This record gives sequence, C-alpha cells and structure tokens, in this order.
Amino acid sequence: MKRLLAAALAAFATAVLTACASAPVPSDYAAEKPALDLATYFNGDLVAHGIFTDRGGKVQRRFTVTMTGTWTGNDGVLDENFVYSDGKKERRVWRLKKLPDGRYTGTADDVVGTAQGQVAGNALQWKYTLRLPVGDKVYDVQFDDWMYLMDDRVMLNKAEMSKFGIRLGEVTLSFYKK
Repeated sequence: MKRLLAAALAAFATAVLTACASAPVPSDYAAEKPALDLATYFNGDLVAHGIFTDRGGKVQRRFTVTMTGTWTGNDGVLDENFVYSDGKKERRVWRLKKLPDGRYTGTADDVVGTAQGQVAGNALQWKYTLRLPVGDKVYDVQFDDWMYLMDDRVMLNKAEMSKFGIRLGEVTLSFYKK
C-alpha cells in the first residue's frame, strides 16, 4: 500500500511540476540575433509557404502566401494573398502600428478587435482572434503566433490555434524576403 501511495504521489508531483512549467515569453529571446524589426523585414515583397496541422499532427491544408509590406513611419500595411492547395484564394490586409518598447498592434477585416504583439531579440509573439469560415459557419479562433527571424531573408512562424482554450491545431510557415 505504501508503494502504491508513493507512486501516486510521485505521479501527482510530476503532473503539478509539468503544469507549472512556464510558457515562453518574448523576453526569453531578448539576446537572440538578428534583431527583428517588423518595419524592416515586412517591407517590400515576400513569399511564405505553410501548412495547417490538426491537433493530431496531420496536415489538413497547404498554402502559399505572396505579400507586400509598406511602411510610413510607425504605420505599416501588409497585403497578404493566400492560395491554398485546393485552389481557394483569400486576401488579408493587416494595418500595423509600431509602439514603444517593441510592441505592435494590428487590425484586419477578419480579425476581431486588435492584435497585440511584442518583439524581443529575433522573436515576435502575436496574439489575436481570427474570424475563420468553416463550411457555412464562422468561428472566432484564438491565435498564439510566434515568429523567429533566422537571417535577413528567412523567418519561421508557428501559430497555435485554439477555441475556448482547447487546442485545435497549428499553422507553420516559412517566410522568404525577395
């Protein structure tokens, strides 16, 4: 009985410690180089290739995005054109604003409210709610979006999608600046 109780306590302690592990925050990447500046990277023409994987890890959708970024002072526009592997096309136009201390905000027609971003070092954490059409319905889905600048041309992006705190899947992208 004592062994069973000890095993149960060890399992409980492991679960508690795992649950307490902190999620990454932008400041974790403050020393990473090259330093990311959205107005520099998202200025001009870019292309990205991406996938959406469901919560089991199966690729559900592939896509390519061509985009053009323009900036005037602290205000930017990122015009994105998506082409999915099934031929469907979408467009999203982000209106971005650079704020003090590495913070950014953004809006787009299919984004609920205002996206909030924080840059530190080579990383950006971008949080927002996207209105996502699925069949005849539209769902408000939360994105926890992380971008990592690899060099002056390549950025990797990983975004977790959730609804009511339940993980739905992940979007993975590789950006390339022309």
